[in-house]
Amino acid sequence: MSTSTFTIDLSATQSLLWREIIRFLRQRSRIVGALATPIIFWLFLGFGVGQSFNDGTLPAAINYIEYFFPGTLVMIILFTAIFSTISIIEDRREGFLQGVLVAPVSRGSIVLGKVLGGAILAAGQTFLLCLAAPFIGLTPEPLAILKLLLLIPLLSIMLTALGYLIAWPMDSTHGFHAIMNIFLIPLWLLSGALFSVQGAQGLIAWLMHINPLTYGLAAMRYTLYPVNSPWLGSLPNESLCYLITALTTVLLLAGCFWITLRERKV
Repeated sequence: MSTSTFTIDLSATQSLLWREIIRFLRQRSRIVGALATPIIFWLFLGFGVGQSFNDGTLPAAINYIEYFFPGTLVMIILFTAIFSTISIIEDRREGFLQGVLVAPVSRGSIVLGKVLGGAILAAGQTFLLCLAAPFIGLTPEPLAILKLLLLIPLLSIMLTALGYLIAWPMDSTHGFHAIMNIFLIPLWLLSGALFSVQGAQGLIAWLMHINPLTYGLAAMRYTLYPVNSPWLGSLPNESLCYLITALTTVLLLAGCFWITLRERKV
């Protein structure tokens, strides 16, 4: 079977998807790492040192624990995407990926199974933390909740696809962790999760404006903050945020298909 042909086998996709979910549920350390770490960051930074980040750009109506909450949601998505896509490297080392690649299964199914499996895990954990929003004063309106139901899966697919692109050509988990530390974590830091774009200057401000995750996080704020919030006026246009997030997701998915369909010695 030609590996360069783009086809999708739904049964194979479903099998790989469920494998990712079952594998995740059996590894409790991944659950703790992907969910507990962002929550600890949120609580420690929000309640402990939040005043240290007051750059004067936050409206008085929003405290830091509220400001940092959307960034925490995105961090959960990012951490889950990282842990999910590391399995690509592990599958290659254990021989499972080689078996899938030589089986009569399209490579497009491998992409969808891996990416959607990781995205479902990321979205599920993020929705779980969303239940804490009312306890800190964030009560999204019904329309905003519907937007959240669209945005979180979209961001989950985007970041899982990004992790897939990084993990696919690698043979070492150590190399993946290095990329995570010098690229993925700074990507989150420069999204406006910890400090606002308006408070940044020079090169940092420029990097934040070209960071597609900045717009995904801004869209998250639109869904969580009340419509009359003074903070929303300083964010990029909401439609632009969704457009850039959707386009980035499509481009990253296309990159996943392209890199997987290429011939590669496994």
